[in-house]
Amino acid sequence: MTRFTHDELKSVLGAGLLSFPVTHMTGGLDFDEPAYREHIGWLGGYPAAGLFAAGGTGEFFSLTPAEVGRVVRAAVAEAPEGTPIIAPAGYGTALARELAADAEQAGADAVLLLPPYLTEAGQEGLAAHVRAVCAATSLGVIVYHRANAQLTVETVARLAEDCPNLIGFKDGVGDIELMSKLYATLGDSLLYVGGLPTAETFALPYLELGVTTYSSAMFNFVPDFALAFYDAVQARDRAEVYGRLADFVLPYLDIRNRCAGYAVSIVKAGMHAIGRPAGPVRPPLTDLTEGELADLAALIEKAAR
Repeated sequence: MTRFTHDELKSVLGAGLLSFPVTHMTGGLDFDEPAYREHIGWLGGYPAAGLFAAGGTGEFFSLTPAEVGRVVRAAVAEAPEGTPIIAPAGYGTALARELAADAEQAGADAVLLLPPYLTEAGQEGLAAHVRAVCAATSLGVIVYHRANAQLTVETVARLAEDCPNLIGFKDGVGDIELMSKLYATLGDSLLYVGGLPTAETFALPYLELGVTTYSSAMFNFVPDFALAFYDAVQARDRAEVYGRLADFVLPYLDIRNRCAGYAVSIVKAGMHAIGRPAGPVRPPLTDLTEGELADLAALIEKAAR
């Protein structure tokens, strides 16, 4: 049983920065649980509104279901008391239901429903998928609107009516018209999470669309910067936000954009650069080159001055 009601969870998660930890790997690409637990403990020294275990930054797509369960349980065990833990579910409906049910058994507080694997589907099929996962758990479910799981406003409205435990909508598409219509239609009945890659880039304009929080991958390796950036967004301090974008985030994006898949790889590279290595990414992702790692390390060092 979750420690939060659905309304409490929406309020808590919507009031602060969201942490998406990497999943640590050994040199042989096995889950490095001791290192992961240590990292969760270290991140716990910084204020975050919620911790999303084995999410996109945590390489959910590269983990087995058993490994997902291990990662979630390790996060539940190591996170500070009172920090909500959100577990992932995804792939086909049957497996997503199993993962959602296991998340509840593991002691998670909510589920992030990632897009199904590979196949495209119409709105009725996607709605049936979401309904089935919501029915598999009493935990609150946040649906990830991205890739082959793009929902219309009408579909989300029907799901919100049909599924009392559908608590949130994470946007990974960047359709401003849809987000405006969605908030105008459903208002604060849902939690809205910014989920575009390197969400800091879009955080300030998205705030005006009802998206009060976002997933921060860089929180893994520059937590002070990530929290200061979030505070500047909440204060609507345009000069501070755009100064930090120009000084760090945009050069960071330049490195990230050098290769497909680097949105995750660059986070692990950042961990290496600060002396807290998290191991390699699993194929089909690739790690940054030595030169790219050096560029990132120099950028991090400059931002710390």
